[in-house]
Amino acid sequence: MAVSQTNFAWATLVEVGGPGRLHDRLAHALRTAIRDGRLPEGAAVPPSRALAEELGCSRWVVTEAYGQLVAEGYLAARVGSATRVAWSPEAVPRRPRARRAEARPAIRYDLAPGLPDLRAFPRRRWADAVRSVIGSAGHYDLDLPDPAGHAVLRSTLAQYLRRSRGADADPSSLFVCAGVTDGLVRTCRALAAEGITDLAVEHPGWARLRDAAASTGLRVHLVPVDDDGLRVDDLARTPARAVVVGAAHQFPTGTVLSPTRRAGLVRWARDVGGYVIEDDYDAEFRYDHHPVAVMQGMDPGRVFLLGTVSKTLSPALGLGWLVAPTIAVPALRAANPVAAAPPVLDQLALASFIDRGWYDAHLRASRRRFRTRRDLLLTTLATELPRARVSGTAAGLHVLLHLPDDTDTGAAVRAAASAGLRLVDLDDYRVRRSSDRALVLGYGNIGDTEIPAAVALLRESLTR
Repeated sequence: MAVSQTNFAWATLVEVGGPGRLHDRLAHALRTAIRDGRLPEGAAVPPSRALAEELGCSRWVVTEAYGQLVAEGYLAARVGSATRVAWSPEAVPRRPRARRAEARPAIRYDLAPGLPDLRAFPRRRWADAVRSVIGSAGHYDLDLPDPAGHAVLRSTLAQYLRRSRGADADPSSLFVCAGVTDGLVRTCRALAAEGITDLAVEHPGWARLRDAAASTGLRVHLVPVDDDGLRVDDLARTPARAVVVGAAHQFPTGTVLSPTRRAGLVRWARDVGGYVIEDDYDAEFRYDHHPVAVMQGMDPGRVFLLGTVSKTLSPALGLGWLVAPTIAVPALRAANPVAAAPPVLDQLALASFIDRGWYDAHLRASRRRFRTRRDLLLTTLATELPRARVSGTAAGLHVLLHLPDDTDTGAAVRAAASAGLRLVDLDDYRVRRSSDRALVLGYGNIGDTEIPAAVALLRESLTR
């Protein structure tokens, strides 16, 4: 049954205020009232003259608005009959209401690995570097970027890696990328194009690297790690002709590849005509000795070097590098024709940050801070969990906490999360579960004053 227009106070029902042309505002107001169900299907709208008088506008405004809504299907006009609403919200299927996600407990303490101290990000100096390059960049710097990275940053990084990591780096063979994963994907594409079909990775290890390599079509083989690092003899029994290795600080075990294994790995690459892909993700943080130089310097013709500022500054910057063997540079460019380097201004800011000595100063301060924090964590763990054993303490931003064999580490992680403590089970980095019950405790992104309370919660979680 039609609904009479006399049931509505139209001046109140239709709000036509705001910017824009009056007939457009009236059409919008009527359209909204129809969609909301305030004007039901079949309801007659007032004659144009009557509505114009009530709203205090010209009749043309009303006829234009009505004509627009007729064209859109919201109104229907028939000769000799009133103009009526022709659309109903019930005709449109309702979207299913999304289920409310269960509220996650707030994380008070974060002992997960993988982050530096984000509180200590050098905001002021980074902002100064950004301002400096914005003011000094030439118009040619704002052109389409070189996929390999800006020449200024490539030169700066090559000098830094030669000076601080013992790398044999040249700007012509250095690519700026978005981080280690991006660099690995580029490398794997180039290797696949050169006929390499099998790649080995450390086990346990970071699943994201395994997945990245597999995404390029390479077959991935797991090679175990022991106290001396990657087991080269086991690697030699695989069909792999390339291997990804954390020589200076393996993740997550924290082991350092021994000198004997380093030499053996280089011999293996030469023997099979293959390559080592060195993940140098957090090697700047070594506390008990000087940082171990990269393997790449031992044989730059067989070793790719991957690095990033994600563990030294922040992953939010999305800046990393790839140093390739000279012979592989053409293949890298050909296999990644649409690879995009990070934003040029960010690249120039990092170059300025390094050239001014601010990066070295930040690393020195970070090493002091992390060494103090590591020592506090180890002391607190020894007091609160005397039956546990800790390993992987010499470098990096995490340690392994080895627990009694009957410990249910998965249940401990869940219990800790419910109490506001983030933990990570070592099994999360394994393809198969192991009898070695351990947690990976990161101390990069937790304050020193929070460590005693965090370890107390850890003890309670293990007890529960």
